[in-house]
Amino acid sequence: MKRRYALLDVFTNTPLQGNQLAVVLDSEDLGDQQMQAIAKEFNLSETVFVLPPANPAHSAKLRIFTPFGELPFAGHPTVGTAVLLATERFGTDAPEQDAVVVLEEEIGLLRCGVVLKQGAAGFAEFDVPKLPAPSLPIGETDLIASCLGIDTTEIGFENHRPSTMSAGVHYAFVPVRDLAVLSTVKPNRALWKDAFGSPDHNAIYVYCRETQGADSSFQARMFINDTSVWEDAATGSAVAAFGGVIQAFDEPLDGTHQLTVEQGFFMNRPSHIDLEIDVENGQIRAQRIGGQAVLTGRGELFF
Repeated sequence: MKRRYALLDVFTNTPLQGNQLAVVLDSEDLGDQQMQAIAKEFNLSETVFVLPPANPAHSAKLRIFTPFGELPFAGHPTVGTAVLLATERFGTDAPEQDAVVVLEEEIGLLRCGVVLKQGAAGFAEFDVPKLPAPSLPIGETDLIASCLGIDTTEIGFENHRPSTMSAGVHYAFVPVRDLAVLSTVKPNRALWKDAFGSPDHNAIYVYCRETQGADSSFQARMFINDTSVWEDAATGSAVAAFGGVIQAFDEPLDGTHQLTVEQGFFMNRPSHIDLEIDVENGQIRAQRIGGQAVLTGRGELFF
């Protein structure tokens, strides 16, 4: 059997930048082990398998796999697949096309607004299905610094300090002084457990306020203690959880706040992730993640 697949670069408008994604479009008769094997074959940070939705009013059901396991939710697979499915529906000839793509993921239902423009990268924005909340405790600052290969004095800026959050996927967040420090971070796997404790905190988001773009709010790097992907070029699920960090330390006023997070710059895969936060009575009431995606290839699997 032939199965169509597409390759996209996500959270970018330029091919060969952003985060790579594979989407297998004809997946309805694939089992778990087959999906896992295909994801390992692609060997990208995530591979999406598109299935018929449980509710016919929705666009599709998605299953998202890393080379070594399944995820309940991920940002760049959601953005990339939403852009792809809208392109499959409307083509690329229309000067401009707005679309709504409703995706069933393990975490729940994700409603995505998509904008397609002829000759330009597609854009998708989705409502984050779960608001950020504190996660499990992590180690002391000196242990974290040792693990990251930096000095204790280089951790933190303003009132930001190491913390943990989850908006469906657990992350440890480590603020560092500036881009110079961010560029030198080199985690030591042997010290990972002492620094970050729980195996749920395999993913570490290191960030600073200094950015390379004038319109950006933060720059970050995401490391995962996994043999498949050591550093990720763009991590939407981390930015969804990062909203909780921003709320805790920056205490944004009531209203809607729009921020852009840079990631992947030290991998030569620059990415830009849009985060929109609605704050009411000092608490986050809703969040949206958005970004661009470009189609870079299509093909077929012969099984």
